Amino acid sequence: MSRAVVHESFGGPEVLEVREVEEPHAGPGEVRVRVTAACLNPMDWLLASVPEVAARFGYTVPSGFGHDFAGVVDEVGAGCEGFAVSEHVYGAALGRAVADFVVAGRPAETLMRTPEGISDEVASTLPVAGLTAVAALDAIELRAGDTVLVGGAAGGVGVFVVQLARLAGARVIGTASEGTFEFLAELGAEPVAHGPGLAERVRALAPEGVSAATDLFGTETAEAALSLGVAPERISTIAAGPNPPGGVRPTGGAAARPDAFERITDAIVAGAITVPIAARFPIEEIRDAVAMQAGRHVHGKVVVTM
Repeated sequence: MSRAVVHESFGGPEVLEVREVEEPHAGPGEVRVRVTAACLNPMDWLLASVPEVAARFGYTVPSGFGHDFAGVVDEVGAGCEGFAVSEHVYGAALGRAVADFVVAGRPAETLMRTPEGISDEVASTLPVAGLTAVAALDAIELRAGDTVLVGGAAGGVGVFVVQLARLAGARVIGTASEGTFEFLAELGAEPVAHGPGLAERVRALAPEGVSAATDLFGTETAEAALSLGVAPERISTIAAGPNPPGGVRPTGGAAARPDAFERITDAIVAGAITVPIAARFPIEEIRDAVAMQAGRHVHGKVVVTM
């Protein structure tokens, strides 16, 4: 037997349970990973709590929980090429990541080798947040010399966006609550408070203008950027639905370039990007971990350990 987080109905953290389940094994063309860390994303608790969101992803109950994980390969099924027992890997498995074992091999799943020098905890943060960050910046064709406005800069995707934009040679202005200003400054962003009057505050901070923007939470930043004269094709959103305001560009991790993971892991190994882990919870405290993530005031990533 092994452990997995499951839920039989939609709801808040209270519906999540750690249960003993039958230990899965790798079949033909599959790899079994002994999970050591799983990283939470806002989408995890939205899928588990909002049936309308879940339906868009084909997510039904009863279900497991979580998407991003990292660990060690401990079984390789017949005919599965490219992975070996004892290799460290990270990947994605919708609704199954927070468990002792993940069996991967379905076409929609991602499994990557973890480069030497990157811990399992850090690797577990990459599948959703890393790919989404790359896609958000690629959509606006960010380049050296840009002044980019980043909405939700202190969140799980934001910490990657800010650092990738700085590596590209851009000036970064990041929206956040005042309690995160010091944290953002350490990542290389110039913080500005979100909320009413955002455009005016950004104009005062950058009187020469803003050339690009990405909104990682809703539409407030996208709307402010439009009012500041940023061209719609140089504004991206990741959480505004398929038809964001003013013709700006919706995007997401699925749109990331094939080299996205390599770009991020190379930067992490080189010390050019750091991955702030805001909190670690053992699997037995999954409800507390999800409650913290759902509060939307996390500075960095929330990781569940097995």
